Amino acid sequence: MRRPVVSGGPVVSKVLLVGQAPGDKEPKLGRPFAWTAGRTLFRWFEEACGFDELVFRRSIYMAAVCRCFPGKKPRGGDRVPSREEIVNCAGWLEAEMRILEPSLVIPVGKLAIERFVPCSGLANVIGKQFRVTHVGHETDLIALPHPSGASPWPRMEPGKTLLRRAMALIAGHPAISAISG
Repeated sequence: MRRPVVSGGPVVSKVLLVGQAPGDKEPKLGRPFAWTAGRTLFRWFEEACGFDELVFRRSIYMAAVCRCFPGKKPRGGDRVPSREEIVNCAGWLEAEMRILEPSLVIPVGKLAIERFVPCSGLANVIGKQFRVTHVGHETDLIALPHPSGASPWPRMEPGKTLLRRAMALIAGHPAISAISG
């Protein structure tokens, strides 16, 4: 893993968005979802919930399964964090859950989803709302696919339909309704 640690900043929120790990641009720009995947993610939220990136960043706490960029794969793309790296970073997410006690957790991408619920395939979890207990805290969970351009899943069926369903569930959640644009 390569430093620096990337953080969404000190946002007190009842909504916790959890990504996989920063990409190569995020450490340079000093914020999560700072590049292409972020533009897509923020567009999803603007279309469904009516608030832009600025409102999102000041209203939703952003965390990640791993806090540092894991590096590139030998043949392109970002390397997926190892189990050991995930375990090494787990205490941060656990502490954030205890401090924030979120009403809604939004894991983004399969690796983040698997921190909370089993994921044998995105079609089994995207577009559904779950009630989960994580580190002793009960919360709602609505998962999203990863917004990376490398993943075609949200741009083809059933991904397109399930993404719309997930965003409608998120937009209708009381914790999101409390955010004013």
